[in-house]
Amino acid sequence: MNALVRKLEHFCSFNKEERAVLDSLSELPLVVAPRHDIIREGDNPTGVNLIVDGYAVRYKALADGRRQILGYFVPGDICDLRVFILKRMDHSIATLTQAEIKTIPEKRVVEVVDRYPRIMRALWWATLVEESITREWLLSMGQRTAVERFAHLFCEIYHRAHAVGLADGPTVRLPLRQSDLAEMTGLSAVHVNRVLQQLRKSGVVKFDGRLLTIVNLEQLEEIALFDPLYLHMGEGRAAKGIQAKSA
Repeated sequence: MNALVRKLEHFCSFNKEERAVLDSLSELPLVVAPRHDIIREGDNPTGVNLIVDGYAVRYKALADGRRQILGYFVPGDICDLRVFILKRMDHSIATLTQAEIKTIPEKRVVEVVDRYPRIMRALWWATLVEESITREWLLSMGQRTAVERFAHLFCEIYHRAHAVGLADGPTVRLPLRQSDLAEMTGLSAVHVNRVLQQLRKSGVVKFDGRLLTIVNLEQLEEIALFDPLYLHMGEGRAAKGIQAKSA
């Protein structure tokens, strides 16, 4: 199963036909270089972008170049399911690493959600999770301390990567520079450096800008005041009326 199927099956189980449909949503993926815009603010979206491999971010920038990262994408994430409704993009999406991207045409999205109601509900779930993550990021920016922000971000990324099979034990790939972390957390680069040193000295995480290792997940979650409820992982499987029949 690809990462999209693994992600959506936290909400419901699909039959063989539905898995095949999700595997064939678009043509071969496009390889995009690291630190490159997939789509820019002001562009006309013709479909939705699915991250097949690699990592990307959603961001907005001011005219003077200052940037705020608003979301983090791992393989299996669709970058705004409803974005094709817009005439112009109101934000940008860029790769962090070399990435494989599939663009799902508007017509194909409409065909799939019209024909496969269980897939439609699973995609609704994914959209709601994305919005829930955005709310949590806003809470971090407004109320969490700097250390809590970083601990919470690391917990979230670990849980999301683990959910789609991208965690190697306690270690996940996390290709973030300190400047990226500053743009995610609203802190200065100097403050970011101090917080990372503090977390490393506490012994709960190891992070080198490429790999994140959670040494003590329970302690990190306590520091972050982390409650994974907002990620809604696995809770949909037990919902009545959405389990797949054998194909």
